Amino acid sequence: VQLQASGGGLVRARESLRLSCVASGNIFSSTSTMAWFRQAPGKEREFVGAVRLRSGYMYERRYVDDVKGRFTISRDNSKITVYLQMGSLKPEDTAVYYCAATYRTPVISALSNAGMYDYWGQGTLVTVSS
Repeated sequence: VQLQASGGGLVRARESLRLSCVASGNIFSSTSTMAWFRQAPGKEREFVGAVRLRSGYMYERRYVDDVKGRFTISRDNSKITVYLQMGSLKPEDTAVYYCAATYRTPVISALSNAGMYDYWGQGTLVTVSS
């Protein structure tokens, strides 16, 4: 297993949840681009957010509009882990959440392209009740 996602569960609307994704060392470094995608029942997999190295030790993040202001991606390189802090959850956030990684640094416009990522976790289910 190279990416292991965890932290999913059943929560109520407006509650918070934090997902974690632990990567094996050979596919994660301080320069790796990490992302979260999700797939709701009956829908296509969609981009949630990503974090990539901009320069030096500065990272930048991008999010799909629907989660801006509610979700935050962070990373702990010492623990080879990336997190997705989700707040103000809505029933429409219900989905299987996947973490993804690539050694590459895609341009901003390509961060949401699932094809840019070489490694995927197994997914963790988040269910938000109304």
